[in-house]
Amino acid sequence: MRNSGLQIVLLCGLIASSILFTGCGGKGVDLPEVVDFNYHIKPLLSDRCFACHGPDEKARKAELALHTKEGVFAAIDSSSDLFVIAPGNLEASDVYRRIMSDDPEYMMPPPSSNLELSDHDKALIAKWIKQGATWKRHWAFIPPERPEIPRVKDEDWRNNPIDAFVLQKMAENGLSPNEEESPEKWLRRVYFDLTGLPPSQEAIDQFINQHEESTYEQIVDQLLQSPAYGERMASIWLDLARYADSHGYQDDKPRSIWPWRDWVINSFNKNKPYDQ
Repeated sequence: MRNSGLQIVLLCGLIASSILFTGCGGKGVDLPEVVDFNYHIKPLLSDRCFACHGPDEKARKAELALHTKEGVFAAIDSSSDLFVIAPGNLEASDVYRRIMSDDPEYMMPPPSSNLELSDHDKALIAKWIKQGATWKRHWAFIPPERPEIPRVKDEDWRNNPIDAFVLQKMAENGLSPNEEESPEKWLRRVYFDLTGLPPSQEAIDQFINQHEESTYEQIVDQLLQSPAYGERMASIWLDLARYADSHGYQDDKPRSIWPWRDWVINSFNKNKPYDQ
């Protein structure tokens, strides 16, 4: 009977372990083939961990800085084999142990933070560690590299390298391109996108009569050079900044910030770089 009881305990332990594994990187959770630090992991650390273990030294707890490479891969102490994160080794990764724990005194994030990681979040972190926990610098400091252009079935539809990436994503989601739009509708869409205004009847007639492949690029270049382009682009920025020519309603007094409005419009029309 004692042996039977021991077997039952061991069996329950194996079942619990398998459930835990399934919820943390197994077949029960849909995960990307390769977990990317900047795309998948860093946002989790930023949202769930940086409040206590981030750049703010005054708010930092346990002297743990998860926003740095040194902090992420640091040893817990000299007397143990534990690391904050041990690439390729879940059991030696204190972060993994803590996010999987249900002990309120040990688990991370702690219950008092009102933050938690979903099963999917935990599985992402686990898979990232198992794949070697590759650290990446912030994307702004990584020199850009020209990606390999994906091969697509519909080469006739592709007019430039960007189309290949669009087609690849469409294929992954079971989508296919729509039929090519009529010249008149294409012209209306381009006008509204770039100037916010419809084309005149004269512009429509001229486009249809001179309709060639090169005409499309000429129309786009023409609209990008028009004053209406800067006004269209600036209107979005000005809305976000809550700009208005007057206060409106009962406080409708003149305002003197219109030069800034004109500066934004002119900056777009002059194609001024963002750092200027």
